[in-house]
Amino acid sequence: MSVGYVFVHSCMAGVRMTAPLLALRQGHSAASVGVLMALFALTQVFLALPAGRFADRHGFKRPMMLAMMAAVAGTSAAVMWPIFPVLCCTALATGGAVGVASIALQRHVGRIAQTPSQLRQAFSWMSIGPAIANFAGPFLAGFTIDHAGFRSAFLLMALMPLATWLWIGPMHEVPPVTHPHGTKRGRAWDLWRETSFRRLLLVNWLIAACWDVHTFMVPVLGNERGFSASVIGTILGSFAVAAALIRVALPIVASRVHEWTLVGTVMIATAVLFAIYPLLPAATAMAVCSVLLGFALGSVQPMVMSMLHQITPEHRHGDAVAMRLMVINASSVAMPMLSGAAGAVAGVSAVFWLAGAVVGGGSRLAFALRDAFAGNAVSTAAPTATPGAARDVTDDRTSG
Repeated sequence: MSVGYVFVHSCMAGVRMTAPLLALRQGHSAASVGVLMALFALTQVFLALPAGRFADRHGFKRPMMLAMMAAVAGTSAAVMWPIFPVLCCTALATGGAVGVASIALQRHVGRIAQTPSQLRQAFSWMSIGPAIANFAGPFLAGFTIDHAGFRSAFLLMALMPLATWLWIGPMHEVPPVTHPHGTKRGRAWDLWRETSFRRLLLVNWLIAACWDVHTFMVPVLGNERGFSASVIGTILGSFAVAAALIRVALPIVASRVHEWTLVGTVMIATAVLFAIYPLLPAATAMAVCSVLLGFALGSVQPMVMSMLHQITPEHRHGDAVAMRLMVINASSVAMPMLSGAAGAVAGVSAVFWLAGAVVGGGSRLAFALRDAFAGNAVSTAAPTATPGAARDVTDDRTSG
C-alpha cells in the first residue's frame, strides 16, 4: 500500500519541479513562481479535515482512488494546456491528491498496527516512501524534460498515479470503526481540548517550522557568502539525503526508544545546530551541519504519528491526522514569508538563532508528553468513549 502512495507522491514531486521551471522559461516572475509553489501546500490546508472525515467513513481504498483520479486529471490538464493558469490548477490538484492519499494511508497504517512498538516501526517504514518519491519524481521529470520536453514530462507524471491501483486494488479493507455507544461524532476542533493533543501538534509545528526555515534560509545565507547555485543545491541536497537515510535505519531504532525521548532530544539538537549554522563560513562545514540536521529532523515524523494514534480515540484518527496535516502545510505556506520578513529586518543569522531558541524551549513540551503514556491514554477529547476506544499504550513499553 505504501508503494501505491509513492506513485501519487512522485507525480506531485515531479510536477512541483517541472511547473515552476516551465513558468520561469515562459517569462513569469519569481513572485509568480512563489505563488505557484505555495499552491501545492495550500490545497492540503483546506482539504485536510474533509479528507480525514471521508477516510473515517469510507476507509482506505476510496480516498486513494479519488486522490489518484485528481492527480491524473490535474497533470493531464498541464499536458494539454501548459500555460500558467493551468499550471496553478495542476499544483492545486496534485497537492490536494497527496494530502488525501497521505491522510488515508496514515489512518490505515495506524489501524492495522496493534502495539506501540508496531506503530513506531510501521510509521518508520512508511516514512521512507515520501523520501523515495521526492527523489524519483524530480529525477524522472528532469530527465524527460532534457530529452523530450515539458509536455512529455507532464505526461509521464500523469501516468504514474495509474500504477497506484495495481497495489491498492487487491487490498482488503479493515473493519470499519464503530462509534462508542451513546456518543456523537463531534467536531474535529474538539480534539484541541485534549492537553496531550495540543502539545503534540505544537511540537510537530515547531519541528516543521525548523524544516521550512532551513529550506528557505540556506539559499539566502549561501547567497550572502557568495556560494554558487550548485554549492547551495548540494548543501540542501545533503539535508534531503540524510533525512531519507535516517528513515531507513529508524525501524530498528524505533523498537528501542520511547517516542517522546527521541523527539525531545531532536529538538535540543536542532537548537544547537541552528545556533552554530550561521557561524560556519565554509560550504563544507555548512553541508556537514545540514547532514546532521537531516538526521535529526528526518527521524521525527514516525514518532509523532505513533504518539498521535496512541493519544487519540480510534474513531477520531482521521480527524487527528488531518489536523496535523493542516498544521504542517500552514507552516509551509507561512514560514517562508515570515522568515523572509524577519531576515530583511534582523538578518539571516537572527532568523536561525530565533528559530533555534524557540524549538529548544519547546523541547520541554515533548518530554512532558511522557505523562500521556503513564497508563491508558484514552483521549479526553471524547469523554464518553468506551475503554477500548484507544489502545493501551503500556502493553509494549518493556521492549523500549
